[in-house]
Amino acid sequence: MPKKRASNVKRRSSQDDQLPPKQSKLTQSDTPSPLCFDSPDSLFESLIQPMKTEQFFREYWEKKPLHLQRSDPCIASYYQSLFQLSDLQSLCSQDLEYYRDVNVVRCINGKKKVLNKEGHVKSSVLNKTFVQNKATIQFHQPQRFKDELWRIQEKLECFFGALVGSNVYITPQESQGLPPHYDDVEVFILQLEGEKRWRLYNPTVPLASEYSLESEERIGSPTHDIVLKTGDLLYFPRGTIHQAMTPAGVDHSTHLTLSTYQRTSWGDLLLDVFPSLMFDSSRTEVGLRAGMPRRLLLGSSEGLDTSRQLAASLRSLADKMETGMQEVRSAHMKRDFIMNRLPPYSQQELLTPSGKIPALEDMVSLKLKEHMVITVEPSQETTDESTELVVFVLHSLKNQRESHMMGESPDEEEEQDISRGLQFPLSHLQALRQLQQVEQLAVDELQLPTQEDKLSLVLALWSESLLVVV
Repeated sequence: MPKKRASNVKRRSSQDDQLPPKQSKLTQSDTPSPLCFDSPDSLFESLIQPMKTEQFFREYWEKKPLHLQRSDPCIASYYQSLFQLSDLQSLCSQDLEYYRDVNVVRCINGKKKVLNKEGHVKSSVLNKTFVQNKATIQFHQPQRFKDELWRIQEKLECFFGALVGSNVYITPQESQGLPPHYDDVEVFILQLEGEKRWRLYNPTVPLASEYSLESEERIGSPTHDIVLKTGDLLYFPRGTIHQAMTPAGVDHSTHLTLSTYQRTSWGDLLLDVFPSLMFDSSRTEVGLRAGMPRRLLLGSSEGLDTSRQLAASLRSLADKMETGMQEVRSAHMKRDFIMNRLPPYSQQELLTPSGKIPALEDMVSLKLKEHMVITVEPSQETTDESTELVVFVLHSLKNQRESHMMGESPDEEEEQDISRGLQFPLSHLQALRQLQQVEQLAVDELQLPTQEDKLSLVLALWSESLLVVV
């Protein structure tokens, strides 16, 4: 699920090149959904049905693969409506580019061969490569174009509290797109069209934190040899070595890969919270502000004494965390998630403040809580005074679906951070947590010293479409 380089996804209409449709297209309205969108929890459980969520996380999540076979024609029909080979005809008229939007690949003698052209994707050329070279078409992040995938992935991001990306792979018969490899993401495979044979192998790096190829000589015999049919689902943990090919007698296979939990480990969280832990502790502990030995950076004083000193400081910090004396604050991971996730499904109607302007006597409620985070970070304002901690309320209501999982430049991210959040004094933190933890609350009950502060807080949230009067 890596983010690619920055890009602007532009769309245009063209009747130039057409990919001959393999079968009639099923629209969202033609096909009833077997998924339940009432809540993130209900969506996930309906996705893995007939298995229950509790059993899945107890027995399979981060542990072992799961193959769910379905014989329900309604599920097969719905899966097929999510993305089909025939959809490429219209999608190629929307200014797709090789590498950014589409990769064309084939595994030959255990090696990946990239068959991309340059520039825009023409459907006639894409179809020719698909048929003549028996190549796999990899379509990046189709939720940018497909409403139902936007709807599914937005709910899954709420469920996992992590980014959820997707790719579609279309492979002709007796062909394989990629050599054996493992990924740094949890993978859910939905078989949309045809059949595909999957061979899974024991990880060489369990719960891997990076993508890597593996040679046939090293991976041994498969632990699972599975043929996915339309409507089936396959899950496997990050690090699981896998390869897949379309069997003989199957015109083509189309499958959707939903991927999540990239860089979302305990180790990643430690890397995120550690700077703030040291910042906070150094403010109160003079020992952490004491200078390190002379010439340490030159290698003249390294050794056991330095290791012992650092270990003692870490033990003291760990004791304070364990007893609740030291607050743990995630900032970067929260920002990265909320700034890069999908906006709410059908977001346009949510961008304008609605309902009554809040007053002191009103009951209010935060809306779209799963699309906002609260962080405590050093102020970004440059002053002559010591660094001050402030509260940021960040949200994804204004995120662009078209750029989801496509990457952004640092300048773009910094500019968007400003336009997608609010900043408050640290004294407002408790009141914000009040609103976050209850269904509704009287404005007058907010834990702030003055009525002016209370009104200012709720008006700011209401203006950002994050709060409503009940």
